[in-house]
This record gives sequence, C-alpha cells and structure tokens, in this order.
Amino acid sequence: MSQNDPQWGGDRNKKGGPPNLDEIFRNIINKINALLGNKIPQNNAPVNPSSGSGTTGVFVVLGALLALWLASGTYMVDEREDAVVTRFGKYVETVVNPGLHWHLPYPIESRELVNMTEIRSLDVGVRGDAGSNSEASLMLTSDQNIIQIQLEVQYTLNSAKDFLFDNRFIDNGRDVVKQTAESAIREVVGRNKVDYVLNEGRGKIAEDTKEIMQSLLNRYGTGMTIARVNISDVQPPEQVQAAFSDAVKARQDKSRLINEGTAYANDVIPKASGMAARLNEEAEGYREQVVARAEGDASRFKQIAAEYVKSPQVTRDRMYLDAMQSMYQNTTKVLVDQKAGGSLLYLPLDKLMQMNGAATVNADAAKPAATSSAPVAVNSETPANRVNRGERDGR
Repeated sequence: MSQNDPQWGGDRNKKGGPPNLDEIFRNIINKINALLGNKIPQNNAPVNPSSGSGTTGVFVVLGALLALWLASGTYMVDEREDAVVTRFGKYVETVVNPGLHWHLPYPIESRELVNMTEIRSLDVGVRGDAGSNSEASLMLTSDQNIIQIQLEVQYTLNSAKDFLFDNRFIDNGRDVVKQTAESAIREVVGRNKVDYVLNEGRGKIAEDTKEIMQSLLNRYGTGMTIARVNISDVQPPEQVQAAFSDAVKARQDKSRLINEGTAYANDVIPKASGMAARLNEEAEGYREQVVARAEGDASRFKQIAAEYVKSPQVTRDRMYLDAMQSMYQNTTKVLVDQKAGGSLLYLPLDKLMQMNGAATVNADAAKPAATSSAPVAVNSETPANRVNRGERDGR
C-alpha cells in the first residue's frame, strides 16, 4: 500500500497502522488545556500544527516545561550541611551559607549535600566484625611481643570538596579512616614495649595515634578531621593470656610490697628523727645545766672565799651549819641536847617521822632545791653555843 492510499490515515490507523499526526497534536493540546484552564481555543476541526493557535499552544507547553526545568535547579542548604556544585562533573563551588539556593538544572549542573557536623565513628580490630578480625588487631611491640588492640575512632568533615573528590569514597569514607587507623596504631605500638602498652601508656598511645592519623589524612587531602581515638581494649593473644595474667599479678604484688615498705618507712623514720632530736635537745640542756652549775659553784666559792678572809670564824660556823643541815635533811633521827639543861618537851615522834618520809618522797619526785625540811632538833641553846660545846667535846 502506498502513502497516497486514502486508507493510510483513517482506516489504516484503526487496523493497527501508524497514528495520525493531527490526532496526536489534538490530544496534547487537550491535556495542556485542561491544566491551564481552557485557555487554548478548541474546535472539532483537525488542528494544523502550522496554524497560529497550534503554535501558541506549543509555545505554552514549551514555556511550562522550561519553567519546570529551571525550577528543578532550586535547592535548600541546611545549617549542618555544605553543598558542592558541579558543572558537567567538574567542581564549581561549595555553598556554605544556609538557605535557598539555585544552580543550572540537570544535566548542566548538579549539587551534592554533605553533612559537616555529624560525628562519624568506626571500630578497628573488633573481634567478630567483618573485615576487622583478630588478625587485623594483632600488632608487634618493640620488644618482639604480640598484642591485640581494639580502637574506636570518631571523625568529622572539614572540607566537603575534598571529601567528595579526593577521597576513596567507599562506605562513606570509612575505608580510608580504617586503613589510616591501622597504619598509625601499628606504628605507635611498634615504638613501645608491651608493658607500657598494656598498662600506663594507653592515653599517650591514643594521642600519638590521633596525631599520625590526622597527618596522613591531611596529606591525602581527604577533608576529614579526627575528633577522638579511644583504645577500648588491649589484650595479649589468647594463647598466652595465662602467662600475661601471672606477670600482671606479679607486677601488682611488687607495687603492693613497695607501697607497704614506703608506708613503714614513712612511719618509722619520723619517729626515729623525733627521738634523735629529743635526745640532742636533752643532751644540750644537760650540758648547759652542768656548765651553769659549775659556773655557779665557782662563783659561790669565790664569794665565800672573800667573806672568809673578812670573818673566818663566822664563815666557818655558817659552813658548819649548812653542812649539818644538808646531812640531817633526809634522816629520820631526832637530835636532843640533854646536857643543856633545858626542859624536855613531848614530841610526837611517829608524826615527825611520817612527815619527814613524805617530804623525802616529794623531794625525790620533784628534785627541788634543798632549802626546807631541816632536821628537827629540840634544843634550847643557840647554834653558837652548840659549836662551842662541840669544840669543848673535842670534835
């Protein structure tokens, strides 16, 4: 059948032939007219695409499509996000101001929104985790010991452009951070001994690992910032855990014994120092006492010698009385002069002996100067008469 066949556009269409162009334009205009509120004139006659009304409807349709296409370039940037705009896949700019923005619609330009404030985290060396098995957590120390370390790494983004274009974008960048963490922790652990890693060096190792990771990420230009590195667990391999436990227990016993010895020394040394200081002070006081007493005796002797030169007899009597007083001060005997002819008085000897004994005890306890408690002598004669009497008796 040729194209001049009258059944080409009519009956042919009903029998499955090609569609009629007039019918296609009529259907399109009817649909747009329904959307625009019957602004396009209609008639039952076939619409000729070259006519004025048909041309207006096509322009309206094209204008609406153009407006929708231009509107597709509008996008919203949140306060937590940065927008990376690309033109035919090439970087154009990074939009950091929050609010409504616009770029040339697709396929000319496109944008990628990146959350910059989200704290991302991953675990390195966790047992049972796919890709982070026990072999990944095994590390060698500087003293040729093997330990297992588990890390928790938290990171944020500092450059949306670097994160999207200069990063191995696998699993939202986690693969790069994981490999960097494994490299950094192995380097730090390899510098230290196993005892330092297992005990007091965890904090320092975490800080050193963070610095090395940040240096590597900056060198690679990944646009990431390491916020925190936490060593969650450090253990020896399962095959030698019992031996390491014994070593740790021995270290704890050593620390305990050292602390006990230090406590004992802190208790004994101050006491010994105080006792030594007290003995030194007592010796110094005794020395000063002896020197002062000797100086006093010498001064008293000089004074007595000067008085003796002036009055020998009186001085001898006084010295005799002082000597007798000193001798009879602590005695329990009573001296009674019967030759003087004086009247004999009744004396309560038992009371006098008790009083003298009490005075002796008090003197030994307090060691006072012997100036009182003279011997009791019942005699009516004067000291001078007793001296003369003694000389007569041949003393």
